[in-house]
Amino acid sequence: MTISATPSAEAAYRAVHARSLADPQGFWGEAARAVEWIAEPRAVFDPSLGAYGRWFVGGICNVCHNAVDRHVNEGRGQQAAILYDSPVTGTRRRITYSELLGEVRTLAGTLRDLGVEKGDRVVIYMPMVPEAVFAMLACARIGAVHSVVFGGFAAAELAARIDDAQPKVVLSASCGIEPSRIVAYKPLLDHALELAHHTPERCLILQRPELEAAMVPGRDIDWATLRGSAYAGSRGVECAPVGATDPLYILYTSGTTGKPKGVVRDTAGYMVALRWSMEWLYGMKPGEVFWSASDIGWVVGHSYIVYGPLLAGCTTVLYEGKPVGTPDAGAFWRVVAEYGVGVLFTAPTALRVIKKEDPQALRMRDHDLSSLRALFLAGERADPDTVRWIEDKLKVPVVDHWWQTETGWAIAGNPLGIGALEVQAGSTGVPMPGYRVEVLDEAGHPVEPGRTGSVAIGLPLPPGCLPTLWHQPERFAEGYLTEFPGYYKTADAGVIDKDGRLTIVGRTDDIINVAGHRLSTGEMEEVLAALPDVAECAVIGVHDAIKGEVPCGFLVLKSGVDKPAAQVEREAVAQVREQIGPVAAFRLALVVGRLPKTRSGKILRGTMKKIADQDDWTRPATIEDPAVLDEIAETPRARGVSGEKLDA
Repeated sequence: MTISATPSAEAAYRAVHARSLADPQGFWGEAARAVEWIAEPRAVFDPSLGAYGRWFVGGICNVCHNAVDRHVNEGRGQQAAILYDSPVTGTRRRITYSELLGEVRTLAGTLRDLGVEKGDRVVIYMPMVPEAVFAMLACARIGAVHSVVFGGFAAAELAARIDDAQPKVVLSASCGIEPSRIVAYKPLLDHALELAHHTPERCLILQRPELEAAMVPGRDIDWATLRGSAYAGSRGVECAPVGATDPLYILYTSGTTGKPKGVVRDTAGYMVALRWSMEWLYGMKPGEVFWSASDIGWVVGHSYIVYGPLLAGCTTVLYEGKPVGTPDAGAFWRVVAEYGVGVLFTAPTALRVIKKEDPQALRMRDHDLSSLRALFLAGERADPDTVRWIEDKLKVPVVDHWWQTETGWAIAGNPLGIGALEVQAGSTGVPMPGYRVEVLDEAGHPVEPGRTGSVAIGLPLPPGCLPTLWHQPERFAEGYLTEFPGYYKTADAGVIDKDGRLTIVGRTDDIINVAGHRLSTGEMEEVLAALPDVAECAVIGVHDAIKGEVPCGFLVLKSGVDKPAAQVEREAVAQVREQIGPVAAFRLALVVGRLPKTRSGKILRGTMKKIADQDDWTRPATIEDPAVLDEIAETPRARGVSGEKLDA
């Protein structure tokens, strides 16, 4: 269904966006009235603080109160807060706001009993189960800073995050469930703690019936046992007063070096931005059902499985399953119909997988989808073919919008709550309030409409965006604020048309997007470079019809290595999966004679990517030996690297 804009919707959006830039304090001060405060902020914005200013300075509040207690106090206690649906275990659970409050109060009290205080960090390494949501809200309740680590990460990645966050307590589960296997989380946690330099005081372990984990005496505590005694004794705690600029959580994202970047999310700015977005971007009202088909380990899960829907008084779907295989390509449509989902938010990868298995959408016919009024896409480029396919099948607006882990909510989109705007295929829409989005040339000057360049956001960033990186303020400034003074560098390339619509065309650094997961090729190169037979290497993201991009490693062997190339390639794949995890989707390593480089020694990864994707390419003027590119050009074609030939 093509979105048709009305002149009034266009005018309404432009008025809202213009006011947010001309009078940001007035705009966001008004938006802040939608949340409850313990103490009002003394200033909506203070430009003298932090790297570019801080929002709602002096305010005292609590996110858990606004997401849970407030709705119970206002008489919505019997409304469903969470609809847990786990086709991999055959479990369904309806959790009301009153029940959620009881669980969160109890777990918050348990954390206090374990010595967790305001400002302490808690790492959450869990699958998509209700207890993971309880854990996040319990931390927010007492003012602890949570750091959720996606369950697909291997022990080394978990250890790096534990060392950086230095948690007092780790909350984990015995296992995660995949359609075809059980993933043992506890051995990964145990190995991570062996690798880490920091040692948490306690680990609270949720034993799942599918696989019971061995417990370490003196360190590990059984979640259910502790919960039972605390609940029976009514050992719950009330919401702690938290400073508006205090951190709510740390979420690690891949960087261009091996050390992960801990994105800090402050408390009040995030809360105000999410509350605004639920109503005005997604068009949601209290009591309606919102489903973000993501994982709590990613920023989408933080913002729109947990905090956003609950802050808005909506019902959120917590889905432990896949778009296909649990049991078939009709899984998403079954959930939409069963729970009356009003708005669905997913990644284009999910739609490509469904389309591949059910191209005629025959499974869709089995379900009543009349409740669904919009589908939002984000996390990677939504190719026009897939968008047109799903629009034709669903007959609802399909909105591709753009945001980042760092921003926490949409930079650009189509604000259905204000009024749907017409957006051409491939565009991610128009800037949201507070975002002054510009496309810059290499010198940092805005380019004319229609010209591609580096997408940047004029400072200050709006509420909800990161104020800094955890214990790395210099890296924050260097990585985001230095290259284009006065702007936040998104590291994405794009173009803005004459009507202000934005199109993102790709990344400008070494981060690749694998099924909506941002992963660093630099981290993968570090793993490959450590292999004893590898002299040098390069990892690039190559096009994949399902996942958008997948990594491909090129390996140059040390002289004298007599192993078969195929054996080294297998070892390389295994090592990346061991060190980074299956989430990297690293399945292809290719031994080559040498890598193409400039005369200054820089590896020409961009040209290699074009060759692998079979795009048009030219020899860079700075190349040291042009013949190397011909050698590379033969390798990926011979092995079937590019396009849909790649194993998804």
